[in-house]
Amino acid sequence: MPRLTGGEIIANYLEKEGVEYLVGIPGHGSTNLLDAFNDSSVEVIQPRHEQGAAHLADGYARASGEPLAVFTSIGPGATNTVTGVATAYVDSIPMVVFTGAPQTHEYGEGILQEIDRQKPGDFPSVMEPITKQSFVVDDVEHLPRVLRRAFQLALTGRPGPVHVDVPMDVQGSAADVELPDPAHSRAHSRTGGDPDSVSEAADLLADAERPVLVPGGGTMLAEAWDEVQALAEHLKAPVIPTFQAKGIIPEDHELFVGYAGWIGSTAGNELASNADVVLAVGCRFSDLHTSSFEPGVSFEIPPSKLIHVDIDTREIGKNYPVEVGIQGDAKVVTQQLYEGVSDRIDEVSTENNEYYDEIQELWEEWEQLIEERRTDDVPMSISRVLGGLREVLPREGIVVSSAGQPQETTNPQFPVYGPRTNISCGGFSTMGFGVSAAIGAKLARPDRPVVDIEGDGSFLMSNQEVACAVEHDIDVTWLILNNHGWKSIRNLQVDKYGWDRVLNTPFNEETDVDYMKMAEAFNVGYTERVVKPENLGDALGGAIEHDGPAIVEAFVEPDNPDSGAIVTGEWDLADLEKEVE
Repeated sequence: MPRLTGGEIIANYLEKEGVEYLVGIPGHGSTNLLDAFNDSSVEVIQPRHEQGAAHLADGYARASGEPLAVFTSIGPGATNTVTGVATAYVDSIPMVVFTGAPQTHEYGEGILQEIDRQKPGDFPSVMEPITKQSFVVDDVEHLPRVLRRAFQLALTGRPGPVHVDVPMDVQGSAADVELPDPAHSRAHSRTGGDPDSVSEAADLLADAERPVLVPGGGTMLAEAWDEVQALAEHLKAPVIPTFQAKGIIPEDHELFVGYAGWIGSTAGNELASNADVVLAVGCRFSDLHTSSFEPGVSFEIPPSKLIHVDIDTREIGKNYPVEVGIQGDAKVVTQQLYEGVSDRIDEVSTENNEYYDEIQELWEEWEQLIEERRTDDVPMSISRVLGGLREVLPREGIVVSSAGQPQETTNPQFPVYGPRTNISCGGFSTMGFGVSAAIGAKLARPDRPVVDIEGDGSFLMSNQEVACAVEHDIDVTWLILNNHGWKSIRNLQVDKYGWDRVLNTPFNEETDVDYMKMAEAFNVGYTERVVKPENLGDALGGAIEHDGPAIVEAFVEPDNPDSGAIVTGEWDLADLEKEVE
């Protein structure tokens, strides 16, 4: 058996897992770990903030389906990862995060950057609620077993981040160890649904007159896009994904009808709320997706009968009662349902099909509503900027967006045509996510253009990661939609309390950032500022064609009451009157 240090064990095991990049920032608590990567095929990427490291790994996994490893030092370097790791955890995105820890013989002595007042070396307690599991390695000989277990957990069942706390002396200690083969610690098959439950669900779908399919993020994680499309086409059922499944079916497909929820499409909400059978696969039914569960706005379950499929039984029936609940892998169970339905009925025809005709009419109405937002007014609407981007971005291009205004408009209004071409933070709704996630997406898919759509407020929360892209010459375009402030939150304050109660800093001429000068300071090779819509095509097309990082700033209307979104549903924002009651 080879004699390896803890750092070398980690480096060699990442090679066995096929991990391409280790992402993080060196610190005194990670020097022994990092030194081993001088002799490793795993490339080290150093962002400018540890949160950015986690977002980069997140974007990579969403674009490729494969995990990266994140490393940090002890103390603030470790705590800086928390927002990024929580973002990945809520959306079930795999990664393995290594953090430095006190030397084992100094645990509880309050060494530099140790958290020790509740219990020695207590940082893992911070990570417990935002990871599938948090490990502490107290002996270098235990490290191979922990690594095997960490990647197994991150990648199997419902995916997610896993944390490994590695004391500084364990990183540097050596032992004679045998590294496990990752293939020997993985299930070699996916979990199918119970045959009786699948049969019952197939009966419901075959008999349904107004079925709808609601694929969630679980279908994207399971790579179930072919199965979802095949089942939809056999039933001629509209597909109403969650935003985490955006791209599961091409958005110019005849059965795609947009999304349900607060900012869903008119077509999606109308069809979802009037379905007789709802098939939800890998879907959490969150508040934004369901119009805060208000009956009849986005869904009405019951009387709609719900077939709920998920790998995680905690999600089945959590927010809506089920007619049939099926635990299993989204890809396998959807295929089982397709086969069951095909055995029961022939493929549904579009001829003399009133339901199919309704689907087409409702979708045309929604498309017209979007088109009305794409005027040539100055300042431009966000819808107009997005329309300009869609015209120049190749069909296979990847778009990334962070929380707030960009997400509220991009997800429902910007069409994508393939899986893993839309990357957007979901349930944790993290501002600044996309700045670094776009870098990860480009590392995962270097053959595709990647554009991150950011609001100015969101961009400023993570703008330092532009330096990472410049350093490594990563070809990402950042499109900054500048409306001079945190306007989606300002509008919320106005709606709830009125203009005289707004506490929200505007970015005016005196306080706003000159993004062109910022880009110059970061040594970005391509920069353009766009004020008029007729200049969008050249500016955005040039940025995408440019070989290297690029920044395009588009001035957009600052005072749109809905921040550019088309509000078609409801969202319970716990207003003052309800709390008083």
